[in-house]
Amino acid sequence: MKKAAISLAVVIGLGALAGCNSATIQKETAEAAEQQVKQNFSHFSDQFINDLWQWSPTWALYSGKHVNDGYLEVPNDAARAKTLAFVNTQQAKLAKFDKSTLTTNDLIDYELISNLLASIKWQQERFKAWQWNPSQYNVAGGFAQIINEDFAPLDERLKSVVARLENVPAYYQAAQANIDNPTIEHTQLAIMQNQGAFSVLSDELAEKVNASGLSESDKTLFTQRFELAKSAVNQHIEWLTELEAKLEKEGARSFRIGEELYEEKFALDIQAGMSGKALFEKATADKYRVQAEMAKITRDIWSKYIDTPIPQDDNVAIKQLIDVLSVKHVKREDFVDEVRAQIPELVKFVNEKQLMTLDPSKPLVVRETPEYMRGFAGASISAPGPYEKSANTYYNVTPLDGMSDESAESYLREYNHWILQVLNIHEAIPGHYTQLVYSNESPSLVKSLFGNGAMVEGWAVYTERMMLEEGYGEFEPELWLMYYKWNLRVIANTILDYSIQVNGMTEEQALDLMMNEAFQQRAEAEGKWRRATLSQVQLTSYYSGYREIYDLREELKGAQGEAFDLKAFHEQFLSYGSAPVKYIKQLMTSK
Repeated sequence: MKKAAISLAVVIGLGALAGCNSATIQKETAEAAEQQVKQNFSHFSDQFINDLWQWSPTWALYSGKHVNDGYLEVPNDAARAKTLAFVNTQQAKLAKFDKSTLTTNDLIDYELISNLLASIKWQQERFKAWQWNPSQYNVAGGFAQIINEDFAPLDERLKSVVARLENVPAYYQAAQANIDNPTIEHTQLAIMQNQGAFSVLSDELAEKVNASGLSESDKTLFTQRFELAKSAVNQHIEWLTELEAKLEKEGARSFRIGEELYEEKFALDIQAGMSGKALFEKATADKYRVQAEMAKITRDIWSKYIDTPIPQDDNVAIKQLIDVLSVKHVKREDFVDEVRAQIPELVKFVNEKQLMTLDPSKPLVVRETPEYMRGFAGASISAPGPYEKSANTYYNVTPLDGMSDESAESYLREYNHWILQVLNIHEAIPGHYTQLVYSNESPSLVKSLFGNGAMVEGWAVYTERMMLEEGYGEFEPELWLMYYKWNLRVIANTILDYSIQVNGMTEEQALDLMMNEAFQQRAEAEGKWRRATLSQVQLTSYYSGYREIYDLREELKGAQGEAFDLKAFHEQFLSYGSAPVKYIKQLMTSK
């Protein structure tokens, strides 16, 4: 109908303006048609986002859009039916667009929305982690977002807390009804993280409510719902603990998802234009290249640190030298403070080298990882969405006070004097924190909101090498050796993830790869094994995105020659939000 209307308008226009230049008329008509298509798609994408927030207010909450913060959806059959209805409706709307008529920018938004909908549907109908992954069920995050973020007056936020508490008992009842043949690893994680929920549903929260301006009836309602919620969490933990004992006795589902599901998930999550197996093979080849670079540095500085002759086996020599260097690290009690102290130095370097523009008005807060988030990664970023650009970005760093002396020393040797600096580049500046600030400024909400994990992680990995190339650390060989060790971990992540999930790699084989070929400390290797049993595909995102970004930069540098400007490249690349690198490449190379 739209195409016919446009064609009719063209005929009428030509008849009325018969004396005009036909080429000019055709050009103006084509431009008008293109503008109409653009407006139609822009209207759809805006409406899609609004519909998405109505479908999932909790997703909206995490994105900084406060649609209905007090609503906690119960994850039951009705909720799953609602999800599939949402997906089917949006896919039907999307199918009405002729992709060939969209601009490059809108086409990328189209593909992002299409992939998102396909992923939601795949998760519901095919992957079904809602059945076998108990760690999906935890109410703490939404409450923490409301309590900790200063997006509205406290009393208003506390009213949302009171409302949200109502569905907590039903939420956990539905979770228990959903859980069927789970893995023991995800069951154990669920126990630990739900125990951490009490760091949010705490006496401190009760004190805030009591001291607030809420009415007495609201305070009474809070107390009733608060006690029921805490009881529900405790009961769920008990239920999970009994389930864990049963699984240990009778056996549990394997955490390995197999090749078919792996490749399907890889295609949806990574969007790299290659298969998971192809990336695995590429990483395997890259492993040997990086080991050769490390061997060269080791030979150059061996005598500076070790008096005995260098071993003939390069990997043995590299490991010995790294072991000697790794004793230089911060004290365990100073770990979080040292991370906090390094951030200003990174800011100074980026500004002095003019690598990109940093916005000092966007706060970065280094904090101890909240308890309900622990058990998965030692360091992470919690960033605000594009609706709350001025809110805090949190750099979560897990303190070491819960570790034994032996484990803490192993962890600190892994995150030694040099690698801790690389970690801070990756997580903070100019890595995740910086990229996510830029992403929030993208004119396309679609690209900002529905970020591609490989682009996000790949950018953080890319900045590690870029900073050293630009002179961070004054080209110290020890720092480069440790950087390569860190980069080898990224490569090993890809090898590890595919090998474990598809090829059946054992824990012993995984530890051998990480410790003897990627030179990691045992505590780090054991933690990564645990992480690889709890996630699938995500570990490949670092290497996939990094290679795509680095290769794009080198391609443009070769094409532009002396005209290439690194700062301009960074800022243009980041301006497109968190879109997959293959789409950003289209935008940066299209004329």
